[in-house]
Amino acid sequence: MRRGEFITAGVLAVLSIYMMWKSTELNIGYIKGEGPGGGAWPFWLSGIILICTALIAYNAARRTSPPSQSDEPVLDAEGRKMLIEVFGGIFVFVALVGIISMYGAMLVFLFYYLWFLGRHSLKLSLIISIATPVVFFFFFEALMRVTLPKGMGFTEPFYNWLNTIIY
Repeated sequence: MRRGEFITAGVLAVLSIYMMWKSTELNIGYIKGEGPGGGAWPFWLSGIILICTALIAYNAARRTSPPSQSDEPVLDAEGRKMLIEVFGGIFVFVALVGIISMYGAMLVFLFYYLWFLGRHSLKLSLIISIATPVVFFFFFEALMRVTLPKGMGFTEPFYNWLNTIIY
């Protein structure tokens, strides 16, 4: 799986560099009176991903991560199982966005990822799973004034009530 780590790090690094380059077509600096330019968030997030890929490659080279200690060329049985569980969770997350909203789907996905896959305590899983969508709601809806998908109509009264509190 060590080779898989290097391949993943390389692909993600190339994609990060490409996204950084493309985001420079928009202003990546601070625009006085308006805030960050249109390319600022993509540029800096891609830069963070590039740093993370360097750390993945560094850990693989030092053989400090569990996958880099495996003798399998790309994926062993545990890696395949984890890949299916993660992609299954992401598939369900995307499917739930249109039903229970971005925030509800985020809560369900985080709980699944932390409690089921990560084997963290129930208390920690619930705290993070509930707090993260709340923080994201206030960040996007109140500060950025960006509306994320609200799902089917039955969640709309809840978000309308929250918006009356914000505004």
